[in-house]
Order: sequence, then C-alpha cells, then structure tokens
Amino acid sequence: MTLRLFNTLTGQLDALVPADGKALRMYACGPTVYDYGHIGNFRTFLQIDILRRFLHLIGTPVFHVMNITDVDDKIIRNAAQAGLPIGEYTARYEQAFFEDLKALRVEIPEQIARATEHIPRMVELIQKLEAAGAAYRTGEGSWYFRLAAFPEYGKLSKKDLSGIEDGARVDVDEYEKDSARDFALWKAAKPGETSWETPIGRGRPGWHIECSAMAMEYLGESFDLHCGGEDLMFPHHENEIAQSETATGKPFARHWMHVRFLLVDGRKMSKSEGNFFTLRDLLLKGYKASAIRLALISVPYRHQLNFTFEGLADATNAIDRLRTFHQRLTAGAFAMGSNQAVQDAAKKAQTDYRDALANDLNTAEARAAIFGFVREANTIIDRGLFHISDRDAALAVLKDFDAVFDVIEDRDAEPTRRALEWAAQSGRQAEVAPALLASQSLTDEAVAALIGERTLAKQQRNFARADQIRAELAEKGVVIEDAKDGVRWKRK
Repeated sequence: MTLRLFNTLTGQLDALVPADGKALRMYACGPTVYDYGHIGNFRTFLQIDILRRFLHLIGTPVFHVMNITDVDDKIIRNAAQAGLPIGEYTARYEQAFFEDLKALRVEIPEQIARATEHIPRMVELIQKLEAAGAAYRTGEGSWYFRLAAFPEYGKLSKKDLSGIEDGARVDVDEYEKDSARDFALWKAAKPGETSWETPIGRGRPGWHIECSAMAMEYLGESFDLHCGGEDLMFPHHENEIAQSETATGKPFARHWMHVRFLLVDGRKMSKSEGNFFTLRDLLLKGYKASAIRLALISVPYRHQLNFTFEGLADATNAIDRLRTFHQRLTAGAFAMGSNQAVQDAAKKAQTDYRDALANDLNTAEARAAIFGFVREANTIIDRGLFHISDRDAALAVLKDFDAVFDVIEDRDAEPTRRALEWAAQSGRQAEVAPALLASQSLTDEAVAALIGERTLAKQQRNFARADQIRAELAEKGVVIEDAKDGVRWKRK
C-alpha cells in the first residue's frame, strides 16, 4: 500500500515513497521555545504523528528530523526580561514541550536538531551563498539573501511577488538591505545580546537559515518530505527553498505537507479573544490528554478544525466507547467458532480504514470505518452470536486503529498528575477544575472499596445506600456501569 499525500509544491496528490527505496527522509519544523505550546501548535505535531505512524503501519521506515528554535528575537527579549541566559530560559520550555508531546502520545522524531548547536553549519551555508553571489553583507555586519538570485521564488505558495517595490515591508527587521524582498540570513550582534563569533562576523542566525542547514545536515541536499503548519508556507518555507536550492542547485524537498489552521469556537485563537488554550489549560479543566489528541486529529489535516468544548466532550465519549468495547472483547466469555458476518465486517473495516488513511490521511473516514464496525460488533455480541475467532478479528481491527490513533489504552492519569504538579509549582491552583481535584483525592483502592460496599448493599436490598454510593462516586468524577460480567468503572 502507498500513501498518496497532497503535495503543496505540485498542487496534487502524489505518492509518498522514499527516493532511495529505504527510509522516507522527512523534516518537520519544530517549536520556538519561548513559551508553552498551544493547541494550534500541537494540532500540527499530532497530524505529523499520524503521518509517521501510518507510514510505519504500511511498512515504510521513516527518518524524521525536527528542529528546536532556541534562539530568536522573542527568546532574546523574554530571556532578558527574565534576567536569564537564553540557554537557561529555553530549557524550561523545551522540557515542557517534550512533556506535552508525551502527554499527547506523539512519537519523538529520530533526530532533534537545536539551532544553537548548528551555528557552524549555518555559517558554511551563508558562505556558499556569498560565493554564488546570492548573499551580501550590510554595513553593520548583517547578511541577507538576494532574492533576485532565485527567479523561482513563490513556487510553493504560488505567490507572485514581482510587483513588490523596494520600500515595501516584507521581512520585518531593523537592518539595512538592498531590496525590500531580501531576507535576513545572519543578524549582526547588538550590545548585550546573545551572539557567536564566526568567520562571517559576530552575530546570530536568522530564522530561515537554521532549517535549511539542519535539514541538509541530516537528510542530504535533497530529501523526500518537508512538513509544517500552513502559516509557515510563506515566507519561511519559500525562503528555505530559495536559499537551499541556490546553494546546491538541487531540489530541496520533493514533497511538502502543510497542516491547516485551527479555530476555537469559530474564531481565530488569540489571548485577546479569551480563546487561547495550552494543553495544560485543558488538562487543568479536567479533560483527558487522549480526548484532546482525538479531537485534534479527527478532522483531516487539510481541513480547518473548529475546536470546541462540545467536540472535546464528543471525543471523550468516543474513547469511552472504544475502551468499553475493548474491555468487552478481552473480558468476555465467547463460544468456540466464528461468525462469518463478523469476519467479513472486520475485514471490510480494516480495508476501509487503511484506504482512508492512504488517501491523503483522511482521519475522519478512517475513524468512521472503525466506529461503524464497533457498533455492528456490539449488536452481534448482544445477540449472543459472537465467537472466539470473532474476538481475534475484532482485536486486530482495534490494533490497526490504535497503531495510528493511539487512544484506546488508558494512560491519562500521568499527564493529569503532571499538570496538577505544574499548577502547584506555578501558583495556578485556582485554575484547576473542582471536579478534577475531587477525583484526584479518590484513589483506585478507595473506588474499589466503595464499589464493593455498593455491591453488598444491593445484595442486602439496601438500594438507597447503593444509589448514594453511585452519586458520591459521580461527584468525584467516577462513573460506574453494571454489566453482565460485573461492575466496571472509569474516571471522567
């Protein structure tokens, strides 16, 4: 099976296969670690996670490089305000970023590349551009890329910049340059600012040069796929192409994948609108990391996602259905044999699921195929027509689903615990939902004891006490369900 993925560069669905017939070499723009990541950031990282997981599912090895931008204007400004060296300032946010990735079950790329660890490689690339006549130094010591040296500029975003005149504000900076269209490669040091002494002068890298230098360092001058959010298409990715292809004379990336923006309640997310959320904000409201993951990946990457709390509740309920079905399969007692209707439904669900993902990572259709099968299988179980071999077929369907979506196994307690610890350390306890605090005060052992007491009360026909225990548990975020095979419970 081959994944056909929309290629921003060609404007069509192209087969995504390794050029060398081995591992698919991909680069993804990572975070700028000046603050905590928000859910718009994590939607992009989650969609890239879906991509790499599906490639693994169909047997395509991946070598994935992601950068960490740990020096830029915002970092320098914020670190100075905090009175910290930039390395100390960025370390806390880089650690938080990887903690959030773990909470959301995002696989870590094979190679993490930090900008500050690759300054010599960036300098070498700028020197190549100077030799090609495409880079120049200004009077105060900054370096710029001469856009006139790359006639194909705009081929990714399909923008026509030919009408832009000198004096227009294209690349925001404070340095002199020959043309408004030129962009910064290297910024001359300012007094007291973090900088490096190099053969091209003391200063620090521009944003665009780092990705070109690090991508080529680990993936070669040409590689298979470059990923990122749609906001990076212009000018960042256009600039990467211009400087890379000018330096090498080769195509930079054959395939480009861009993830659409996220809206919150139909509006652009912003702090001024009051609809800006980090992962930690949502965890402290009592939502589970798995539900946040499912909510952010259920809409295909090329479609704009409207994030709402209703949608988050729907994702929570959907995961509950999956986990209940999985528990029903593993704990149930089924007769020997098989039901051909179940076998056929399982085979169709797997085929439809993989076909949907192979068609431009259509997560909505893939999810629908699995949930349709779950409904059908539950009905057959209720009728007593489900057998041992059917359980194996159904578990295989869930295994395929979770290889990519990864929400069935309940690993939500740890992210919630870490978020509560972070709130306590940051003085943000007031933001913790009361129901979440109540649920955390009740241990698994205490829940089991109360359920045992409720069972005894029902046997003694003390239904008032049994109902009281159910209500007490519900108030503390624990839902119980009476089933044929005993009592099941879960935290909201």
